[in-house]
Amino acid sequence: MMMRRHANKRSLFAGTIATLTVAAFGIWFVYSSDAATPPPAPPVPQVVVSTPLQRQVDSRLGFLGQFSAIEQVELRAQVGGTLTGVYFRDGDIVHKGDLLFTIDARPYEIRLAQGKAQLETANARLALAERELTRAQVLATKQFGTEQTVDRRTADQRSAQAAVDDAKAQIRDAEFDLEHCRITAPFTGRIGTHLVSVGNLIAGSRAATTPTTLLATMVSLDPIWLDFDMSESDFLQYSRDRVRAKDGAADKIEIALSDETRFARQGTLDFVDNALNRSSGTIHARATVANPDHLLTPGEFARVRLIVGAPMQALLVPDAAVLPDQAQHIVMTVGPDSTVVPKQVEVGDVRGGLRVIRAGLSPNDRVIIDGIPHATPGAKVVPQNGTIRYAAAAGAG
Repeated sequence: MMMRRHANKRSLFAGTIATLTVAAFGIWFVYSSDAATPPPAPPVPQVVVSTPLQRQVDSRLGFLGQFSAIEQVELRAQVGGTLTGVYFRDGDIVHKGDLLFTIDARPYEIRLAQGKAQLETANARLALAERELTRAQVLATKQFGTEQTVDRRTADQRSAQAAVDDAKAQIRDAEFDLEHCRITAPFTGRIGTHLVSVGNLIAGSRAATTPTTLLATMVSLDPIWLDFDMSESDFLQYSRDRVRAKDGAADKIEIALSDETRFARQGTLDFVDNALNRSSGTIHARATVANPDHLLTPGEFARVRLIVGAPMQALLVPDAAVLPDQAQHIVMTVGPDSTVVPKQVEVGDVRGGLRVIRAGLSPNDRVIIDGIPHATPGAKVVPQNGTIRYAAAAGAG
């Protein structure tokens, strides 16, 4: 019995070993078969292609400009005294001749009265000197007077005349001071904050030979200047096109403010400096812009577009289809064999949401406009036809 029981256990153990061996062999066979089967090839990427859009566009140059006032002034008194009135609100638009400040005029009224009194005295002395001169001349002709007396009376008359002239000058001087006790706006524009309050004693000087008190500042608004700088290459293009232009188109600029997408405002380029700046390699230019609504403010920035050439045929592609490559630009195209071919292009500005291509593309090139991340140079792709559309709303952009 004992022997039979041991035999059964040996048979059961041998069967278990055999079963495990067969299972292990089956697992090895399955994995070996999977490893021997090559992985499936990745699918060929799909891209959307289109020929470049052809459109008539003019040649433009773009800059960043800053507005500045044509006229700006520091309001300072030409006479000293106590400030007695401020007749504007800070930041107001004031017109030429508007009263802005007044200074206590009483000291200058007293001076004017003194001058008029001196003139009366001088006139009386002149009248006496003229009568005495006449009598001396009459006596001299009748041999009752001497030439020496005539000369003395003539000197007295001239001295009295000089006193009259001096008194008149003193009156004009007093009137000048009295007039400048009222400070008015020299032109129409926007005034800043008042820097001196009523009751303060201010210093004035006609020729600014002594320190004077700054009362306020003022700038003109309409028209207004727009200053910007051209690079040397842009200046050369502008100069050549200006020589060719006969209708003055090279002198017209279009303007868009920082919150505007359209170049709705216009101006006239009326100044280009006579030399390039050596340190920056740029030349300063300035345009005059109408500002009837006073929206444009000195110090504000704006985008400037200078039209420098007549409209000509150009190729346009989506801006996203133009890839930067260091200092160059690349456009991905699809060749006849469905292979991705990169092309180096020369780009212009953006028109209607599209990038102008100056050189490097032909009208028949199939440009990849969608699926660019999957387009590897030299790789096969599946092209699908698409359409490049010109955004009319951005046509001025």
